[in-house]
Amino acid sequence: MTSSPTTDSGLDRGVLLVASCVVLGAIMSILDVTVVNVAINTLARDFHTQLSTIQWVATGYTLALATVIPLTGWAADRFGTKRLYMLSIAMFLAGSMLSGLAWSATSLIGFRVLQGLGGGMIMPAGMTILTRAAGPQRVGRVMAIIGVPMLLGPIIGPILGGWLVESFSWRWIFFINVPIGIAALTASFRILPRDVAQHEHRLDWQGLLMLSPGLALFIYGLAKTNGAGGFGSAQVLVPALVGIALLALFVRHSLRTPHALIDVRLFANKVFAASSATLVLAIIAMFGGMLLLPLYLQAVRGESPMTTGLLLAPQGLGAMIAMPIAGRLTDKTGAGRIVPVGLTLVGVAFLGLTQLSAHTSYVLFGGILFVMGLGMGSSMMPTFSAAMQTLREAAVAKASTTLNINQQTGASIGTAVMSVLLAHELASHLPGSVGGSGTGIGAAIPDAVRERIAPAMADAFGTTFWYALALVIVSLVVALVLLPKNKPEPLPDEEDEVAEPAPPMLVG
Repeated sequence: MTSSPTTDSGLDRGVLLVASCVVLGAIMSILDVTVVNVAINTLARDFHTQLSTIQWVATGYTLALATVIPLTGWAADRFGTKRLYMLSIAMFLAGSMLSGLAWSATSLIGFRVLQGLGGGMIMPAGMTILTRAAGPQRVGRVMAIIGVPMLLGPIIGPILGGWLVESFSWRWIFFINVPIGIAALTASFRILPRDVAQHEHRLDWQGLLMLSPGLALFIYGLAKTNGAGGFGSAQVLVPALVGIALLALFVRHSLRTPHALIDVRLFANKVFAASSATLVLAIIAMFGGMLLLPLYLQAVRGESPMTTGLLLAPQGLGAMIAMPIAGRLTDKTGAGRIVPVGLTLVGVAFLGLTQLSAHTSYVLFGGILFVMGLGMGSSMMPTFSAAMQTLREAAVAKASTTLNINQQTGASIGTAVMSVLLAHELASHLPGSVGGSGTGIGAAIPDAVRERIAPAMADAFGTTFWYALALVIVSLVVALVLLPKNKPEPLPDEEDEVAEPAPPMLVG
């Protein structure tokens, strides 16, 4: 079993070693998403298939993530977090090797699903391991460590993916995971402490048949918004509404079932509920906004994927500077004093992005992104930390799973909403000149045409960033009103609440 320190000491060597294992897995799984996105057009050409078909290389992976994440909390308790973490890395590694050897679009999509089944468990299992190793008084600092690859992935991914595709082969965007995966498996076997499996934990099959398909259908519907032309299409509404109905049935089921796959009674804890609400709203705004940045650079400015990644680097630099400081402060005081500052910085950055033009200085652009990185580093992981600080150890695995579901759902909503809004603004500013597919703009626009329409396109991007700013303001209000201003009290070692058949409830 891992220890739960009661003193607010620094991160000792043991915790840092555990963190290094988790970061290796996180880097591998997070980088993979953005690295693959760069190669979609190349894959369509090499496999002589349509873009709508090869897009399932990305969509299949995302749906596999959504399907398996709900299982993670139960599996962590049932088999032990070390076993689960190593199994998830092994599945991801096998999927990576097979994807690199794929001989057709169909085989590649199948192997990507295998990758997603492993990748979906890596982050929640890793967060559970870290939280248990550090204890509630140091969770802010360890979350800051794991937060770095979460924010650097979208920035480093296009650079790495562009370089591998241009200089070697698309197969290396998968083979690059092999040494990282082997290192993560070796380190986990040697470093992670042995944990005790709780064999009495039974799988909530009824909940699984509601939650996993519900989440997958909802995210699938959102993913179809761009190609289907918006939220009003049957291709979007039918799966999304069926998904919402299944999720609603699961909530009802969870409230009546002692050992539900996800314990929705976690939200009875005001701090956990407030942190979850802030997290979802912030992720919708940030991840949606982050989608717009590479599109602006490639569609309006005509930059390559690799150059785009380099121009986005200041955002990662800002996040790397802010995260350790924010994590330390979160452990000393309440997240309600830290997160609003970070969200304010993100809002200031989005305000600057509303003024983008076709010729905005890259120095100014980099400065805006640096401020955004500072804000994201000061808000994202402190919000995660606030949610985890008030939990008993028995609730950590399911709470970690819940937060990762919130993150995946929020990112999908943000991407879908911003894609549709951008397509609407482009159609408004350039009627008949640009297709409605926001994520495909600029792909087939000749340079001469791009130069002519670039100012109007830049205006469309600037207008869309106003919507992202509005979402940040909403999340800021929630954080100011609901997040705790003071440091949470240490949890008692004994579970002194009235015994219930469900997992122990939260204090506060």
